[in-house]
Amino acid sequence: MSAQGDDPHGDQPLETAGEPLDAARAAVVLVHGRGATARGMLGLADELAVDPEAEGIALLAPQAQRGTWYPQSFLADLDANEPWLSSALAKVGDAIQTAVDTGVDRERTMLVGFSQGACLSSEFLARNARRYGGLGVLSGGLIGPEGTPRDYDGSLDGTPIFLGCSDRDPHVPAERVSETTEVFEELGGAVDERIYEGMGHTVNQDELAAVSEMVADLTE
Repeated sequence: MSAQGDDPHGDQPLETAGEPLDAARAAVVLVHGRGATARGMLGLADELAVDPEAEGIALLAPQAQRGTWYPQSFLADLDANEPWLSSALAKVGDAIQTAVDTGVDRERTMLVGFSQGACLSSEFLARNARRYGGLGVLSGGLIGPEGTPRDYDGSLDGTPIFLGCSDRDPHVPAERVSETTEVFEELGGAVDERIYEGMGHTVNQDELAAVSEMVADLTE
């Protein structure tokens, strides 16, 4: 994958659905996985049993350049995934800021990601720790090789966080999920970690129900 300048994702679109932002009470930023699309990720709202118009929830989904946020494994050296990783983190931040700039409280703005999008969402929250509406990590974890320093600043101040993954996911070691849980707890997150036996690299109904409940809580 060749770099397109220092900001390969900068000119990619931000797809939206659900309640218009200027009328929304809450927002969910959905971050797609490798080889997927923002538009496809918006379809996850149906699986989460979210009726965004009825609940006043805006959905936002950033698009990665050619469907990939960074070229190597999330376990590779951080430098091996630059400048795509920094560009991707900025893209997620821009999506959240779009919601905030139109009047949605950050405390009612949630991130949900699957696979590469889950890793990216995890890393964004750790690097930008403060109170958010929530984080749903579906088959992912913090980015970087084993032994990466996790000296993040800030406090998540009770942000609800769900991490779900298989015990034998071919892409995401269960040990990395546990490490991610520990880091988020140290940052003050309220973490619910669930490891599923023999599930593979996918999302199950228990995970969808857990994240759906978190989304519903945004408008209470």
